[in-house]
Parts: sequence; C-alpha cells; structure tokens
Amino acid sequence: MPPLHHALFSRRSPATPFLLTIVLACGLAGCKREQPPAPAKPAASAPAVPSVPARTRDQAMASLMALPEVKAWSEQIEKGSHGQSHGAVIEDDPAPRLLGGKPYYQLSFVENRPKDIHRRASFLVARQGDEILVEDAQTDTVQSLSEWRRNIRNVELKAH
Repeated sequence: MPPLHHALFSRRSPATPFLLTIVLACGLAGCKREQPPAPAKPAASAPAVPSVPARTRDQAMASLMALPEVKAWSEQIEKGSHGQSHGAVIEDDPAPRLLGGKPYYQLSFVENRPKDIHRRASFLVARQGDEILVEDAQTDTVQSLSEWRRNIRNVELKAH
C-alpha cells in the first residue's frame, strides 16, 4: 500500500481535486473570519498629565474653614459676641471665575451677625488642585495665599 501522502496527492487519485477544493475553501473561510487588526491609536502630541480630581463647592468651603486664619477669626467672632455672631463661608457667585483659563469658586468668609453680615475676606478656590487665592478689595488684585499671609502678619505686627 502506498504512503498516505502519496495517495492523496498523486495525479492518479480521484480524491485530489476534491481534497484541494476543501483545503482551499477552509483556508478562505478562515481568512474571512479573521478580524482585521484595530487601527493604531494616534500618538499623543504631549505626554499625558495625570488628571486632578475636581473639588466640589463643599470641599472648597471646608478647605477655607480649615485655614488657621479663618479658624482664628471664627473663634474671635464667637468669643467676642458671646455666641451671638458666627463665622461662615458663603458663595459669592455660583458661576466660576476664570483666571488664566482656570476656574475658581468665588467664596467669602463673613461674620454672620444677628442683624447683618460683615465680609472679612474674599477667596478664590481652584476647582482642581489645592490653590487658594485671596482677593484684595482695596487694590482690586488677587494674591496668593502665602502673599496674603505675609501681608496680614505685617499689619498685625504694626497694630501691636
């Protein structure tokens, strides 16, 4: 008996055209099922910067209340008024203020008195990141928190 491969591919074998047709059909069918590779993603023009989670309005208000200066003001207001007045952070405008293309919450620390409200300071708290700026109403400028702290310490030193 001749070897199997010889029998299948011999010119004399009647099965040769039939087997070739089956092999070709299976090969073509296999090619049709194969999915083309996904297109490559375009390379980013700049390296990806990790995104900083957005800060909520409540988180911005809490970050102001956590400032040592604001805590001290709140305590002074409570003690000086025997509990009649309180320190609070309020939102000046729900629309963000844009500085350099960056959105900020517009918040103020106020003395909430029984008959009125007195604004102590206005702040801009970044919606992303931890930046806090202070608005200077006298000069209509914005200061960094560290710059504002230096300025109020200088005023306190001159007052004593």
